[in-house]
Amino acid sequence: MFLIVGLGNPDKRYEKTRHNVGFDAIDAISQRFRIPVRDRKHKALCGTGVIEGNKVILAKPQTYMNLSGESVAEIVQFYKLDPDCEMLVIFDDISLDPGNIRIRRKGSAGGHNGIKNIIACTGTQGFMRIKIGVGQKPQGWDLADFVLSRFEEEDRRLVDSAIGDAVDAAVLMMQGQADAAMNQFNGKKQES
Repeated sequence: MFLIVGLGNPDKRYEKTRHNVGFDAIDAISQRFRIPVRDRKHKALCGTGVIEGNKVILAKPQTYMNLSGESVAEIVQFYKLDPDCEMLVIFDDISLDPGNIRIRRKGSAGGHNGIKNIIACTGTQGFMRIKIGVGQKPQGWDLADFVLSRFEEEDRRLVDSAIGDAVDAAVLMMQGQADAAMNQFNGKKQES
């Protein structure tokens, strides 16, 4: 069993915001592999299915971003998963331009509150992750206001393309090919 978590905030008002690109990625995986994500359990919307012969759980925590770890830890404990090799988290990154993704085998929270909470609740920072670039906040903007805002049309197009790359990368990573995913997608620039 492999867990793929996308981070975001519940509520219609947060749909398609920068902070919700993790949810958007789960929606894209759900659509491509026909795995409905609508079961309410473990403080998340979940769906189980099979991708390339592997049993998977797709999850969108409904705890709000800063408490994502509560949901993730519940899922990990319920399914007796090892987050260091059976979990992938997809989330937004303000240090990457819109349309770029960065894959990591493990690492620190890098200032992302959702990741901080997952590390705190699971007790590890060894889980794999895909960061989707949402761009740097403009001078004078509050960070919270920026990540809760929506993309301009051109940036949204780039991000949607990057989400497609994130789906492809996630499939490789769950098959134990994180290095291949990094080689293929880290540093790839989306064309506007």
